[in-house]
Amino acid sequence: MCGIVGIFGRSPVAARLYDALTILQHRGQDAAGMTTLDNGRMRSARGMGLVRDVFGARSMAGLNGDCGIGHVRYPTAGCDRPDEAQPMYVNSPCGISLGHNGNLTNSESLRDELFRADRRHINTESDSEVLLNCLAHELSSRTGNGLEPEAIFAAVDATHARVRGAYAAVALIAGVGLLGFRDPRGIRPLVLGQRQSSQGTDYILASESVVLDILDFELVADVGPGESVLITLDGQLHRHTSELAQPHTPCLFEYVYFARPDTMLDDISVYKARLRMGEALARRILLEWPDHDIDVVIPIPDTSRTACLPLAHMLGVKYREGLIKNRYIGRTFIMPGQEERARSVRRKLNAISLEFRRKNVLLVDDSIVRGTTSRQIIQMAREAGARKVYLASAAPPVRYPNVYGIDMPAASELIASGRTVEQVQQEIGADKLIYQDLDDLERAVRGKNTRLAGFDSSCFSGRYVTGLEDGYLEALEASRSDSVRMARRAGA
Repeated sequence: MCGIVGIFGRSPVAARLYDALTILQHRGQDAAGMTTLDNGRMRSARGMGLVRDVFGARSMAGLNGDCGIGHVRYPTAGCDRPDEAQPMYVNSPCGISLGHNGNLTNSESLRDELFRADRRHINTESDSEVLLNCLAHELSSRTGNGLEPEAIFAAVDATHARVRGAYAAVALIAGVGLLGFRDPRGIRPLVLGQRQSSQGTDYILASESVVLDILDFELVADVGPGESVLITLDGQLHRHTSELAQPHTPCLFEYVYFARPDTMLDDISVYKARLRMGEALARRILLEWPDHDIDVVIPIPDTSRTACLPLAHMLGVKYREGLIKNRYIGRTFIMPGQEERARSVRRKLNAISLEFRRKNVLLVDDSIVRGTTSRQIIQMAREAGARKVYLASAAPPVRYPNVYGIDMPAASELIASGRTVEQVQQEIGADKLIYQDLDDLERAVRGKNTRLAGFDSSCFSGRYVTGLEDGYLEALEASRSDSVRMARRAGA
């Protein structure tokens, strides 16, 4: 999972790109980068770390231009080295810089095909470089009469035909403008906005609508499944939907965890979706455990707060803030390495003993993935004096790898994989464990939006909406476990 943004303006955009990336920082804390288009030249700065660490006064001063893209990186496959920070660049045709959110499931076969058939060398392990070179090759075969919008859209459609998986991308094309596109099922999010200035219309593409709110853009629409958006250097907006577009199935985990609550994704309020998750979870608790002895409900900050409030209300139990978060520690789920995640939980959270002492406490979390955080927080609650510690998850058990850009690739690292609810309960040390039902979760997220065909819920259901090649999951397990990734980092 990463965050992407592209801005076409009538004045220098570097400062606005910087602000946009800080707004999207929750989507990636591993690396950041920006590229601007300055009178036909690409100006770029990228590096490891948070946005504030990567971009100093000197690098910002060099990012001239009224059109640009930015990226914050989340450490999945191909994200172990500084040269794999995005946006990435190729110089043919014209010069293209691209930032990508998602994961390609056929990147290895495409990498080989690009070398053998297209004579393009991929220099990193990043599937984003594969996507960039695939797009570049398709553009290069359509440059006969210049890169008109129709030729660019045809190149994106041809890319859709070759690429499998999930991807939302923004790209700068020298001499052309700003391009954004979304995979044929719309798994990864992308929104389009605009605002009027005295010089004309500015446009923005971003992973989440909250960027538009804060930068004072008006939401035009979500970029649809298989849709491409091009803003040419003369300020004209062009939109095209591929014939390869499929029924819309956005990622369910965006609503559970990744997206900010003040975001609208695919015409769904993330905040309201999480409220409905809490209501659905409360109904499940009342059905399965009508004689519960819960004294207090405490959210595990921050994502679960929204779901926790209606849950406590429907149970008729006090809601209390019993865990205080150090906001200078990043999101532990997206940290690389189990050891680092485990250390960060204790540095990140501290219990208010008064809210736990001699009470039966129901902790509420958005999801349980590896179980590291859950196990340690339950122990913290006991050390703070809780009599009993129960845990409720606003999401179902995460039993399967996610292959579309979320860092849960190895089934062996998922605490619910191959275990019953009772076994997970024992593993994390809870007195009782309650999970959300998948159908209830999908209804809660959908709300009144009847236009969605469904969701990518593969990490809960094991059903992969794009299909997978034989042996893909086994290869993923072997190459992307924490132990393998940490060994790669140590040898880098």
